[in-house]
Amino acid sequence: MDDRVKFTISEGVADVRLVRADKMNALDAAMFEALVTTSERLAREKGLRAVVLSGEGRAFCAGLDMNSFAAMKEGGGNGIAGGEKRDLAVRTHGLANFPQAAVWGWRQLPVPVIAAIQGVAFGGGFQLALGADMRFLSPDTRMSIMEIKWGLVPDMAGTPILASLVRDDILRDLTYTGRIFSAQEALSYGLATRICDDPRAAAFDVAREIAGKSPDAIRAAKRLLNKLSVDPGPALLAESVEQMKLMGSANQLEAVRANIEKRAPRFADI
Repeated sequence: MDDRVKFTISEGVADVRLVRADKMNALDAAMFEALVTTSERLAREKGLRAVVLSGEGRAFCAGLDMNSFAAMKEGGGNGIAGGEKRDLAVRTHGLANFPQAAVWGWRQLPVPVIAAIQGVAFGGGFQLALGADMRFLSPDTRMSIMEIKWGLVPDMAGTPILASLVRDDILRDLTYTGRIFSAQEALSYGLATRICDDPRAAAFDVAREIAGKSPDAIRAAKRLLNKLSVDPGPALLAESVEQMKLMGSANQLEAVRANIEKRAPRFADI
C-alpha cells in the first residue's frame, strides 16, 4: 500500500497522499486497493478530527491507468481495478461496490475530508476529488468527467455527489462532452470550494481549524449534511448497471481503440 497511498496523523489531522507521482497518481489495481484500505483504516482511527487528501507530483490524479485501457482495447477485462472482471452490481462495501468504495469511503468517513488538488483531476481522479467534503484547487488545475472519451459513464460514486453540487444542464454538458474545464470554471460550477496558490497548505489550515472544534459536533454535522444529498443507494447501483452494459460493447471498444490509435472513431449506429 505504501507505494500507492501513504498517511500520517498529527494532532488529529490525517495527511493522506497518493504517491504514484511518476504515473500522475493514476488508478491501477493497487491504487484502488490502497484507497479503500486507507479510508477503512481511518474510519477506525480514534482521535481523528479531519483529513487532507492530496497527490504528490504534478497531478492530483490523472484517472484510470492507461494499461487498463490497453487491456480494454484487446477486449480483455472490464478495465476497472486493473482489468479484473467484476460484477459491478454486487454491493461489496455497504451501498457501494469495490471501485465505488475508493471514492465513497471518503464521503462516508465520519470526519471532514479536504482534497488539495493541483495539475489534473480527470475521470476517476475527478470522482476521487468529489469524495471529499471540500476541494481546494491550484489556479492551474484542470478537471474533466472524462469517461465519455472511453465510451463509458462515471461509475465511481460520482453521479450522486455531482447531483447535489452542479446545475443539471451543466452536469449534462460536462458528462456528454467530457471537455476539460479550468479551476475558475470549477469554482463557478460549484465543483471547487476555493482556488489557492498553495491548496495543500490552505487545506491543512482549515483542517487544523476543524480539529480545534468539538469532535462530537463535527461528526454530527457531517452525518447531517450527508443526509441532505440525493438518496445514494439507487444512484450507485444505477452507475454500476449502466457501466456493465457499456463495458466490452462494440462501440465502447471502438472508443478505446480510436483514442489509443489517435484516430477518429467509427461507431456503429444503434
